[in-house]
Amino acid sequence: MEIVTLVGLIAATFTTVSLFPQLLKSWRARWKPTTDGTLVTFAMLFCVGIFLWLVYGISLMDLPMIAANTLSFLQGLIILIVQVRRLKMKAAA
Repeated sequence: MEIVTLVGLIAATFTTVSLFPQLLKSWRARWKPTTDGTLVTFAMLFCVGIFLWLVYGISLMDLPMIAANTLSFLQGLIILIVQVRRLKMKAAA
């Protein structure tokens, strides 16, 4: 394995793991309504950006970029879905 690929994999690990605490926090609060749409806006922008990075990584066939952005996109998508559901709960109440 080339050193550049190793550095990319290490960077991918750190950036992907950094989103995990927010994912856990959102998941634990998934049944509590909210009126704060800030996290929804963040999650939407994050998902679009990460998806574009994923497409870019696929076009380059760059394993670290593909792996990190696939996992980050899935985490961001879960956060987005949970937060949108929480906003809808508050609107329905």
